Amino acid sequence: MVIKRDRYLNKLISKKENGLIKVITGIRRCGKSYLLFNLYHEYLNTIGISDDNIIELALDEIMNARYRNPMELDAFIRAQVTDKSQKYYVFIDEIQKVSQIQNPYVDDETATIGFVDVLLGLMKIKNVDLYVTGSNSRMLSSDILTEFKDRGDEIRVNPLTYSEFYAAFDGEKRYAWRQYYTYGGMPLVLSKKTHEEKSKYLKDLFEKTYLTDVLEHNRIFNEQTVLEDLLNIVSSAVGSLANPTKLANTFQSVRQISINPNTIGKYLDFFIDAFIMCKAFRYDIKGKRYMDTPLKYYFTDIGLRNARLNFRQQEENHIMENVIFNELLVREYDVDVGVVAYHCQDENGKKVRTQLEVDFVANKGNKRYYIQSALSVDSEEKRVQEINSLLRVADSFKKIVVVKDDIIPWYDDNGIFYIGIEQFLLEENAMEI
Repeated sequence: MVIKRDRYLNKLISKKENGLIKVITGIRRCGKSYLLFNLYHEYLNTIGISDDNIIELALDEIMNARYRNPMELDAFIRAQVTDKSQKYYVFIDEIQKVSQIQNPYVDDETATIGFVDVLLGLMKIKNVDLYVTGSNSRMLSSDILTEFKDRGDEIRVNPLTYSEFYAAFDGEKRYAWRQYYTYGGMPLVLSKKTHEEKSKYLKDLFEKTYLTDVLEHNRIFNEQTVLEDLLNIVSSAVGSLANPTKLANTFQSVRQISINPNTIGKYLDFFIDAFIMCKAFRYDIKGKRYMDTPLKYYFTDIGLRNARLNFRQQEENHIMENVIFNELLVREYDVDVGVVAYHCQDENGKKVRTQLEVDFVANKGNKRYYIQSALSVDSEEKRVQEINSLLRVADSFKKIVVVKDDIIPWYDDNGIFYIGIEQFLLEENAMEI
C-alpha cells in the first residue's frame, strides 16, 4: 500500500542540498522512515540519482547496533563517500540511538562525543547532503540546538491526517471518519482488517514501544505503574483543563498515591518529548496574555488515546476537538485555547466575573481564526450555547464552528461560519470559504 505524504515530501524536496542537516522528527511508527527511505528515495531516483549515491542506515535494526557508537558511525559513513566528484545523499534513521561516549583521545572525563559531533562533521563534507530521523524531541533540546546553531532544519512528521487517511482508505468512504476517530492515523492501522488486530497493534505500540522508550530514555524503570496511571487519567480527560496539581490530587483521591505535582509535570513532559502528547496553553483574548495554568493536553494520535482506554470512552465531541487540534498543527498554525472573560450578575444580583472558552485560537502570520468544535447545533438553544464565547470576541477575525454533521457550509447573522468536520479536514482551504 502506497500512502502519499506529499506535504512532507515537498518539504524535503524544497530543502534538498540546502547545506543544512535535515532533521525529521515525530512519534515512532508515524512514517518517518517510509517518507525518507521510500518516498524521498524514489523521488531522488526519478531525477536521475543512482542508488549508489544514496547511503541508508537504520540504527534501530540490530544488525546496525555497532553504529550506535559515534566513532563507528562516522567511520562507516565516510567510507561510503568514495567519489569526491559525485553528490551523496546520507539517510540515518533513529539518530537518537547513538550513544554519548567519552572522547578516547583526551584525559578529561567530561569530554564526550555524540551524534551532534558526528553530524556536524559529516555536514562539512561538501559532497554530502545529510538527512536524519529521530523519535525524541530531546535530540533537539536547547543545548543541542545551541550546538547546531543554524545548521539544523527540522521537519516534524505527524500520524496521518484525515485527508491522508481518507485517500488511502480502501473501504467504503462513508465509513472512513468512523474508522479514523476510532483507530486514528498510525499508517499501519490501514493494513489491519479487524478491530482485534487494530486494537492489539495500538496497545502494543504503547506498551512495547512508547512506554518502554520513555522509561529507558529517562531512566525511571521503577515508575511504570505511575506512568501508566497518568496516561490513563490524561486519556480519560482529553480536552479538559488540567495541571500537575489537579492531576496529583486525582492520584491521591482515586489511587491513594501521593505524588509531588512537580513529578507529575516532569512525567507529562516526558510524554511530550516522545511526541505522544502535546499541550495547549490558555490565552486571554481580551487581556492579550497567556495564562500559566490550567492547560489542555491532546494526543498526537487519537487512536492511541482510544486504545489506552480500551476503546471505552468514545465521546465524539472530545475526539473531534483532539483531531481538530492536530489538524491545525499540521497546517502549521500556532494553536492556543482561548479564554473570554466578562462580568455578569448572579442569581442574587451580585456582579461576578465569568470565563468562557473558545476551543482554539489559531494564528499564522497575520491570520487568526477562532474555532469552536461542536457535535451539533441542530437546535437554536444548542447553537446559541456553542457560540456564546465567540459572540464576546470583539475583533473582526473569522469565527468558525465545526460540527459533526455533513452540512452545506453557511454563515449566520453574526458572521459566524459553520462547516462539517469531514469537509473541514479534507479541504485545506476550508477556513477560507
